[in-house]
Amino acid sequence: MGKNKLKKFAEMSEFACVLQYPFAVLQNEGGCPMKGNWHSDYFHNENPIVLELGCGKGEYTVGLAQKFRDKNFIGVDIKGARMYTGAKLAETQGMSNVAFLRTSIELIDNFFAPNEVSEIWITFPDPQMKKVSKRLTGTRFMELYRKILIPDGMVHLKTDSPFLYTYTDAMVSLNKLPVCVKTSDLYASGITDDILEIKTFYEQQWLDRGLPIKYISFELPKTPALVEPEIEIEEDTYRSFSRGYIQCPQLLKEK
Repeated sequence: MGKNKLKKFAEMSEFACVLQYPFAVLQNEGGCPMKGNWHSDYFHNENPIVLELGCGKGEYTVGLAQKFRDKNFIGVDIKGARMYTGAKLAETQGMSNVAFLRTSIELIDNFFAPNEVSEIWITFPDPQMKKVSKRLTGTRFMELYRKILIPDGMVHLKTDSPFLYTYTDAMVSLNKLPVCVKTSDLYASGITDDILEIKTFYEQQWLDRGLPIKYISFELPKTPALVEPEIEIEEDTYRSFSRGYIQCPQLLKEK
């Protein structure tokens, strides 16, 4: 592991806004102590809790928290070095409505109690074209989200991937989930929503390559059981830049 990553991990271990629980804690020590207690023990208010799953550098988590002081935002990612950027900004600004949780999304119901979360944002995830069970908008994950969301809680997907957008749209349609907003080209749609205009590192990457951004938001009722769509979807033909490519003109700035 590089020295820079080690430095970030060491610094983040001191951040009050970053919570990290080894798997052994979940298995052998009664689970995450915050489960069911985020309002009382962390945020100290009853404001709605919003998750950003696969938060990466935390741009959406921090950006939303800056715009909505009456809501609480938690960025979730397994990659600690990625979330350092957002966590550092939240820490230095003393933002009281932001937290970052380092864990696998597959374990999300170990960290939140039923009805503890109001909304879920999924921003530019891997489309997982080969494995539906790993798709963050797949029915497997939707059943996990149901466990922690309030009744008819909101799910938002923002993506560059035609494959993932088509799949998610089909899943939502097949299961008759109430759609709030849907567009295959967000910035040409005429939607003037400053929430949607928060741009992540990966989003700027796609925009610079001329790729349209897609967005769908929908309600997730508690029942009935969800059904997987059985459709053929053309796979995406492009790839992201290599890890060594540096392109982020819209890095988080202090406000």
